Amino acid sequence: YCVEFRTESLSQHCALETRPYARWMQYLREGHTMCVACQPPAMSADTQRCSGDGHNAHGDKILHWEAIGNSQCQGTWKKIRQLEHCSCPVVHSFIFT
Repeated sequence: YCVEFRTESLSQHCALETRPYARWMQYLREGHTMCVACQPPAMSADTQRCSGDGHNAHGDKILHWEAIGNSQCQGTWKKIRQLEHCSCPVVHSFIFT
């Protein structure tokens, strides 16, 4: 499944990232909708959910995220909705780890 989030805030360290494998962090923006896929092996065998997917978080609850590969690139987002079938545009798609 996928979860859509709206980025509320992010640290300046995301924009400063220059390593080739992590340049995607430069394109993160406040107010953008991000689509995050929950796939094995990140999915818990017990709950069939990914940690941090915002389950039971609706409305104005602010959730925290951190980019893999640069712990200083972090921020907050709000859950918009969960989608059972992922149809995320590649440019704004991420995977839970």
